[in-house]
Amino acid sequence: MSHTSTHASTSAFTVASGGHELPGVLHLPAGDGPHPAVLLLHGFPGWERNFDLAHAFKRAGYATLVFHYRGSWGAGGTWSWSNVLEDATAAVQVLRADPRIDAARLAVVGHSMGGFAALRTVAVDPTIPAVASIAGFDFGAAATAPNPDQYVEPFDSDLLPLHGTSGRALVDEMVAHGPEWRLATLAPKLADRHVLLIGADRDTAAPHEQHHVPLVAAYQNAEHYLFPTDHALSDHREQLAEAVLDFLKRKL
Repeated sequence: MSHTSTHASTSAFTVASGGHELPGVLHLPAGDGPHPAVLLLHGFPGWERNFDLAHAFKRAGYATLVFHYRGSWGAGGTWSWSNVLEDATAAVQVLRADPRIDAARLAVVGHSMGGFAALRTVAVDPTIPAVASIAGFDFGAAATAPNPDQYVEPFDSDLLPLHGTSGRALVDEMVAHGPEWRLATLAPKLADRHVLLIGADRDTAAPHEQHHVPLVAAYQNAEHYLFPTDHALSDHREQLAEAVLDFLKRKL
C-alpha cells in the first residue's frame, strides 16, 4: 500500500514519552511512501540540532525526525541522561508507527550525547539495522576516568534550555551508571548491525582518543572516519553529510 507524499514537507511532529508530548520536526521527502527513515538525535543541551543533515537526508529520500528530549527547550518533564535514553526509544516506536515510514528501514543517527543515545538505543533493539555516532560522547568512559567532577562546571554552563537538573546531578547520574554506560561494552550487541563512527581530531568536548578510538577498536566491523575538525564538525558539515548519506544508501 502506497502512502503518497508528492511534495517534500517539513512539519511539526510529537513524540509521546514519559507522560509528555515532546516537540519535534519531521522532514518528509517528495514522492510516494512509505519512506526509509532516520531518527536524528541531538546532543547536550541541543545548541546544534543538525537540521542541515535532516534536509540533506530528506533530499536523498529519507524521512528524518529531529525532536527535543524531556525537560529541554520547552518540552515537559525533567532532563536526565536516563530520560534521554527512554525518549529516544519512544521516538523509534512513534516514528515506526507512522504509515508514511518504512518501519523496516530505520537508522538512528546521533551527535555527541545523541551518538551515545543512538548506540545504546540500537544495541537494545535488534530490529534496527543501522546506527551512526557523530563525535559521540561516551558517558561510561567519562564516568570512569580520573576526576569525573571536571564535568560539573561544563554541564552547569549549558543548563539554560534545560529544566530540573544541575551539573552536579548530571555528573552524579553519570557516575552512578559508571562502567555500565561504557559504549565499548555494546560491541557484542552491535556486531551484526551496520555501524558508522565519526570522530573529530580537534574535538575538546569529546576528545577522540577517549571517546572515538576505543570504539573503533571494539566495534571491529564498524566503518569509521576521523575528520580534522571540532566537536560540531563546523568546517566539515558537507563532508559529514556525504559520509553519513553514503553509509545510509549502502546499508539501509
